Parts: sequence; structure tokens; C-alpha cells
Amino acid sequence: MWLNHAKTLRLHTGNLVNRNRLKKKCPSSPSEELQDCIQATLSDWFSTTKPLSKDFPDTLDCSITQETDAITPEEREELKVSAKLFLCESTQSSIRDAVELACQTLAVSQLDSVIIAPPGPLEGDSQTLADLQPAWEELEALVRSQKIAAIGTSDLDKDLLEQLYNWAQVRPSSNQVNLASCCVMPPDLTAFAKEFDIQLLTHNDPKELMSAATFQEAVQEGTQDLNITDWRLEWVLRYSIIVKSRGIIKAKGYLVSAMKASP
Repeated sequence: MWLNHAKTLRLHTGNLVNRNRLKKKCPSSPSEELQDCIQATLSDWFSTTKPLSKDFPDTLDCSITQETDAITPEEREELKVSAKLFLCESTQSSIRDAVELACQTLAVSQLDSVIIAPPGPLEGDSQTLADLQPAWEELEALVRSQKIAAIGTSDLDKDLLEQLYNWAQVRPSSNQVNLASCCVMPPDLTAFAKEFDIQLLTHNDPKELMSAATFQEAVQEGTQDLNITDWRLEWVLRYSIIVKSRGIIKAKGYLVSAMKASP
């Protein structure tokens, strides 16, 4: 019912560190974890939220408030807040929306680092600097306005990382490499990163974090609504909050934004 009237769906899973302790089952992949989270959050939210009036909002904000770990000003210095932003569509406004929503949700004025994972190139094409530039310029603007301290990339080979480094005004501080695609870091990438002080990190995220069909299935199971085929994923931001002195994860979660396709 609610989904019929809304145009945008925003979802926050709350702190999964607490949630995962309650569940014995560990997700086998980031995609499965996200699918579980969307389904559970929607299910919880729809079962506890009742429409207050006959006015249905354009934007549905589905978050479980008691599960949210807002950061207090006193503890901010002790914590590192980092995020990876998966863009499902190439829209620049998504980057700003996602970063602002993350700051607002976690009650911080700035994220310590954001790694961008833009939508992959079409089958058979390889990623080029021109593909990356619009998203990178938006990230640079967010660094200048002090919403983000450091920005990084994901899955760039040495040539593309070098092109981006030479072109960018705010240079990448890190580059994530997928462990599935290479068990050993490519030597040319390692040498370049070392020379220009770029941190090489590893990750195990799939090329496409979540397919359209999987997203619709998660929404359908979470809302028991069969009429969701016109909803599409816009972006997913995964954040983690780490206690600097101890290196332990205090909180992690997902923020998700989806849009209804215009008829």
C-alpha cells in the first residue's frame, strides 16, 4: 500500500554488529548480507509502523531507530567512520545524497573516508578515465566542503589509477583490489601505489553488489507486496565505525536508496 504512493525508498539497516549477534546464521557474501538486511528491515518497519493519516509520503524512510548508532561528539575523536558507496546508476546527485544521509544518520559532520564503486562498464567495454571523472568531481566537491576527509577507488588497474591520479585535484588515498580476481597484488600496481602513497586494500564484493531481480525479491519478501516491479536500486552505502585505539568494529550497516520508475 505504502509503496504504491511513494516515489523514493530510503532504508537504513541499523547496526548489524548487534543484529548479527542475534542471528546464528552468517551471510556467505556481501550480496546475501544486503538481501537479508533489506528484507528484515522492511519487515520490521512495516510491522511496527502504522500510517498516521491518509497522506502517504513521497519518500518512505524505513529505519529501525533503536538499532541506529548515532555518534556522540565526545566519542567522535576516538572513531573512524568509513564508507563504500556502490552506485547502481550514474547520477552525480546520488553521491551527495548518500554522503549527506550517512552524515545525518550517524550524527557526524564528516566521513573519514569514502571509496567509490561506480556502475561497471557495459559488457565487453573496459572502464576509462572518462567514466570515472563525473563521480570523482562530485567526491572532490564533498572533500572541499569538508563532508569527506579522504576519497578512494575500487578495482582500478595501475594504468587507470595513474591516469586518475594525474588528472585529479584531490588525489585518491586508497584503491581496493578484489581478492577473487587476484590472489597476489599486481607488482606494477604495488610499485605505483607505494611511490605515491596510495593505500592498497582488499575486498570481496562482487562486480554487481545486487541485481535488480534480487533487490525486488528482497523488497517483495520484506513488504509482502507483489507490485514492486517498477522499483529500482539507485545506490547502496555500506559504512563501518571503528574504534581507532583498539581496531575493533563498533558498528556497521547499510543505507539504501531506491526509486520508482516514472510511468
